[in-house]
Amino acid sequence: MAKHKSDGQDAEKARKSAAAEPPPAKPSEAASLMDALQAQNLESLETLTRNLGDAVTRMGALGATAVDGVMADDARPLRADPYGLAPYAADVATRLAGNPEKLMAAHQQLWQGFAEIWADSIKSSLGDGAAEAKPDPKYADKRFADPDWHNLPMFNLLQKTYLHTANWFTGLIDHVDGIDDMTRRKATFFNKQFADAFAPSNFLMTNPVALREALRTGGQSVVRGLANLEQDLKRGHGRLTPAQVDERPFKIGENIAITPGKVIHRGEILEIIQYDPVTPTVFATPILFFPPWINKFYILDMRQDNSMVKWLTEQGHSVFVVSWLNPGVEHAEKTFEDYSRLGIYEALDVVTKATGQDKVNTVGYCIGGTLLASTMAVMAQTGDKRINSATFFASQSDFEEAGDLKVFTDDAAIQYIKDEIEHAGGVLDATVMGETFNFLRANDLVWSFVVNNYLMGKDPKPFDLLFWNADQTRMPKALHLYYLDNFYRQNRLGRGEMTLSGYRLNLKDVETPIYMQSSKEDHIAPWRSIYRGAKLFGGPVRMILAGSGHIAGVINHPEAKKYQHWLPPETMTELPDTSDQWQAKLVEFKGSWWPDWAKWLGERSGAQVPARVPGDGGVKVIGDAPGTYVLVKSSD
Repeated sequence: MAKHKSDGQDAEKARKSAAAEPPPAKPSEAASLMDALQAQNLESLETLTRNLGDAVTRMGALGATAVDGVMADDARPLRADPYGLAPYAADVATRLAGNPEKLMAAHQQLWQGFAEIWADSIKSSLGDGAAEAKPDPKYADKRFADPDWHNLPMFNLLQKTYLHTANWFTGLIDHVDGIDDMTRRKATFFNKQFADAFAPSNFLMTNPVALREALRTGGQSVVRGLANLEQDLKRGHGRLTPAQVDERPFKIGENIAITPGKVIHRGEILEIIQYDPVTPTVFATPILFFPPWINKFYILDMRQDNSMVKWLTEQGHSVFVVSWLNPGVEHAEKTFEDYSRLGIYEALDVVTKATGQDKVNTVGYCIGGTLLASTMAVMAQTGDKRINSATFFASQSDFEEAGDLKVFTDDAAIQYIKDEIEHAGGVLDATVMGETFNFLRANDLVWSFVVNNYLMGKDPKPFDLLFWNADQTRMPKALHLYYLDNFYRQNRLGRGEMTLSGYRLNLKDVETPIYMQSSKEDHIAPWRSIYRGAKLFGGPVRMILAGSGHIAGVINHPEAKKYQHWLPPETMTELPDTSDQWQAKLVEFKGSWWPDWAKWLGERSGAQVPARVPGDGGVKVIGDAPGTYVLVKSSD
């Protein structure tokens, strides 16, 4: 660990040294690459040459930096094909070769697209050049939003050719017959990863914006970019994980996760936070959140202007939130059943005691909702009626149509995860899950930072959501492998085949009122998958569809006036047979879905009672929110 910190300090010195170099006298700010080229003079060219020479020297040392990191004692092992892609690729290639007619048609489509692009390029070059080129909507892509991609013929041709080739390549699997679901998923996913990696925007010499910045800064952007690259390689022990955020401005409990409250319970795997009331009276029935243990809870309480926790207290709710422990190797054998017993049941015990109520409104977010649903199925059989209602955010109970994460659950991927857990001593290192989630949205969470940090030589910006995203947690071996096998691989809960605490689970036994939130662009918990789970419950279910994705679709404060949501008509008292039938009947509304949920929740929260102050209900206050478990970093 000491070596790791020292390496990071060395790289930081290099980055600061590059940033501290005096800027060239010229060129000044340039609106386009051509302006930057025309602004060059002898002095600026000398500066550029000197800095590029320095960059070449730094590049020579990067290979050694990567090797040193990989060879370090605590470095994660490298594997040529960690997710076992080769057999799937071979199967797809064999089937493509065995169907020459479809392969010929696909190639014809590829070359026809090239011909159209080249014809348009020639036609454009023969024009009078009086007007700037306008982006073609057919090739709209935010990676190529800068005007130089459209105004400069060479780069316009490059980006259009790339996008056509990438779309053709990623759609090639559609021409393959007879492959199973996992082969199709895996081949499609990794085809897209390959296509995204080779975008011309990811390389200095084919990115006009990066070239413009290199000319504008006299090559300093290249030097700073290499220093950033060296820093990231050392931080990742030879693995490249681009920094996404400047974490320095954020302090948990000081300027993030600052809604006032108290920790009223600390158990083996959780702390429970009770938030201070802000209204003179509150609803009798409290609300208890079970966030995912794969992230920290404060996604629910980021800033004062987007905090769901704060908003709910303003609506007159007594709010309790579970803050999960960031487990260490000593927790390797904690099971899914342990998280049910020491999580769901223990939290219900504490909240009912703290409020004097025998009913609780619960919320499960993502994997926290899967745990909640499973536990509710046990409670239905044991006669435990403490859960008054359950709300699920982006949470799956049936995994038959689960999202892109299924790509990482075949035999090869599971073996890779097992090897990573063994290397880490019994927990899945947070960086493994972090990398996985990043590549689900590679252009946004990987390649955009490659461009910003390395090609442009800029530092990541402070952004609270990315700060939270980088604050990953570890996963206990027993819990994580059980979850992947029983849910993603076997779909045992969805099929009614799962057992927990000695009971065979059937969600039809759960007659508790359900509010089911889903998001239209959620790639982790797709709304169609959530719909399948919603159909499994035995009681009334109100399911809604929000705009955006897994995070922004959930955390969307009404005052932000962002996105939209779709609600079922009042006449819909039961969910239709299919998700398509349900979607066809939805009615669109602007803005956040929170007010609809607040209305539904209020109708199930009882009468108004005097506001509850933490510590007044027979449960002692341990300390201030946000507690201590949330402060444990995975690097600690």
